[in-house]
Amino acid sequence: MKSDTAFEPVVGLEVHAELATRSKMFCACPVVDSTLASPNSAVCPVCSGMPGVLPVVNRQAVEYGLRVALALECSIAPTSLFARKNYFYPDLPKGYQISQYEYPLAQNGRLVIQTARGECTVRIRRVHLEEDTGKLTHLSPDGAHTGSPAGSSTEAPAAPLGTPYSLVDLNRAGLPLLEIVSEPDLHSVEEVRAYAVGLRALLRYLGVNSGDMQKGVIRFEANVSVRPPGSHSLGTRVEIKNLNSFRALERSIAYEVQRQSERIRQGQAVRQETVGWDEALGATFTQRGKEEAHDYRYFPEPDLPPLVIEPEWIEQVRASLPELPQAKIRRFQDQYRLPVYDAGVLVMEPAVADYFEAVAAASPTLSPKQAANWVSGELFGLMNQSGDSIEAVRVAPSALAALLERLERGEINPLTAKAVLAEMYASGQSSQAIIGRRGLGQISDADQIAGLVRQTLQDHPREVSSYLAGKETLAHWFFGQVMRRTQGQANPQVVRQELERQLGELTVHS
Repeated sequence: MKSDTAFEPVVGLEVHAELATRSKMFCACPVVDSTLASPNSAVCPVCSGMPGVLPVVNRQAVEYGLRVALALECSIAPTSLFARKNYFYPDLPKGYQISQYEYPLAQNGRLVIQTARGECTVRIRRVHLEEDTGKLTHLSPDGAHTGSPAGSSTEAPAAPLGTPYSLVDLNRAGLPLLEIVSEPDLHSVEEVRAYAVGLRALLRYLGVNSGDMQKGVIRFEANVSVRPPGSHSLGTRVEIKNLNSFRALERSIAYEVQRQSERIRQGQAVRQETVGWDEALGATFTQRGKEEAHDYRYFPEPDLPPLVIEPEWIEQVRASLPELPQAKIRRFQDQYRLPVYDAGVLVMEPAVADYFEAVAAASPTLSPKQAANWVSGELFGLMNQSGDSIEAVRVAPSALAALLERLERGEINPLTAKAVLAEMYASGQSSQAIIGRRGLGQISDADQIAGLVRQTLQDHPREVSSYLAGKETLAHWFFGQVMRRTQGQANPQVVRQELERQLGELTVHS
């Protein structure tokens, strides 16, 4: 669904990213994969909310938060405070969530994204630490799932007395969670996707989050409003909760923009509320009226002292930051002379960027543009078919470079190179072994190709007559016949030149 063009969308994103620490935010329970571990197998009195227990801050989680905040160019607060965010829900065992509100870890940052209009800067309002909630699995009386969260694998018997019920898994309760809140600087679905993709890539480069959205380790909440073009005021916002895919993010925002625009055109008010997204119906649905801060009754967490960040620690973390995606995109443009689009595609996954650089380094004579095209084109295609990640690919960067060198030297043609790469991908063999075993070397001998063209024309006198009568498009058909005769091994450029020469002679003598 496309966004409505009569009104300008205004979108701000809240991104919740689980931090890839070994233990939870305020206790020593291990962080486990919620899709694989037995329910409630990584739970202790602290994360299950038992009376009389005391939380202790996870230092690694704070350091990961600092890495993200510094990468987003935020100002780090020397002292930040944890607070209790009060609301009752079955997956929140204490009846409140330990979060940060008035005094967050960091504020006032930015993320530069690439769009069709060029670079765009999205302001970051705040970055703060909190703990995650548990996971609910909703079931109908017959035991069927009726809206389980992402990654749920719980199976259960039917409910007693034929009533619907929910199961609570607290393995996720208390996991370190980083919330990144943007300003409402996004004005199209394209910009929203670019921001979400760019932020996910940043988290992966920093090593603080796996980016596996199917497991819910990154979740988006979008605040959406619309306004007339040229207006600078903000409309009534609607919050879309718990989006865990780029597709859901794009579709839900496009739908909500259209819905709000239609209401305004009809003279109806947009209600401030929290909505969910139904992927099957392709529509949002009301969950509750939108809460304000006072509804949560924030107050300082009495069991945790202020979080003091020493300047020396900040500088240590800053010095440890890797090359970040935007810097790498600019370097790929300068060093390899790649267009910004190509550089952006390669840089989105750290392992893909490393693979491309290894291919380029393996052959100083190889065109970086050629390498980029084959990595993001043919190799990506094979990966999509197999479902493999770049780490699982059996074609070493040096092996791909050797194949592309043979292509550039004219030993094989592009069609043969694609077939060889597919076999390399499946078998792990080198291009040299495959080409030698199957006799796939390119035919470039002019006399041999001249004979092949001559024989092809002799075999198809009717088509030759049609060509001479003015049906010049048959030249492409003759080319295909020659290539088929040689099983794609003939040098296409030599074939075209020879075919043009012989057809020209026939035209003169006709």
